[in-house]
Amino acid sequence: MLELHSITAGYGRRAPVIRDVTLTVRPGESVGLLGPSGCGKSTLARVAALLHAPDMGRVVVDGEAARGWRHRAPRAQRTAFGVVFQQPRLSADPRLRLADLIAEPLRANGADHAARVRELADTVGLSTDLLTRRPHEVSDGQLQRACLARALTLRPRWLICDEMTAMLDASTTAALVGVVEDYRRETGAGLLAVGHDRVLLERWCGRTVEWGELVGA
Repeated sequence: MLELHSITAGYGRRAPVIRDVTLTVRPGESVGLLGPSGCGKSTLARVAALLHAPDMGRVVVDGEAARGWRHRAPRAQRTAFGVVFQQPRLSADPRLRLADLIAEPLRANGADHAARVRELADTVGLSTDLLTRRPHEVSDGQLQRACLARALTLRPRWLICDEMTAMLDASTTAALVGVVEDYRRETGAGLLAVGHDRVLLERWCGRTVEWGELVGA
C-alpha cells in the first residue's frame, strides 16, 4: 500500500503549499486526484514518488516508512515508482535520443537495456526510426510516449501520472491511458493519476478523490 499521512510540504521558507493531507492507494488500485491548478496536487505527487521531502508527515511504501528522498532513497523504494510529468520537454534531457531517454533508469541501475527499450517502444507506439531522434525532432505526444516508456522500464509497483495527458490530443491521450491500464492489469501496480479533467479521471480511475476532501482527512 502507498500511504501518505498528514503531509505538509512546501519549498524553502515560503508558506507550505499543502497542509495536513492524507491519502492511500492500494496495490492494483487506480486513484484519480482531482483539483484546480495551483492547489498543490503536483507537490503531493512528488512527495508520494519520493521526489520531494515533506516538512511534516510520513510516507509509507509497501508497509515500510520512506527512508530518504530522491537519490538518497534506498534503491528498492526509489525504483518502486514510475513517474510521468505534465511537460515532457522539461523532464527529458534534450541531448538524448529517445532510445537513450527510455534506457536512462536501466543504465543507472547497471542493467542491460537494448531488448527492454525495443519492447517498451513497441508498447507505447514508438517506431524504430523515432528512437534515433532527439526531443526537438519529435512532437509532444511522441516525447510523452518515450517518457511513459522510461517510467515503465524498471517495472514499478506504483505509477504516478501528474497531468500526464494535459498537453496531448485525444487520440494520444487514449493510447497512453490504455498503456497504463494494460500495465496495471498485468502487474497489479497501483496508480495515482493527478489532473483537473473530471471526465477523464472518472473514466480512467476506479476511485476519484477531490482535493478538498483530503485536507485534514
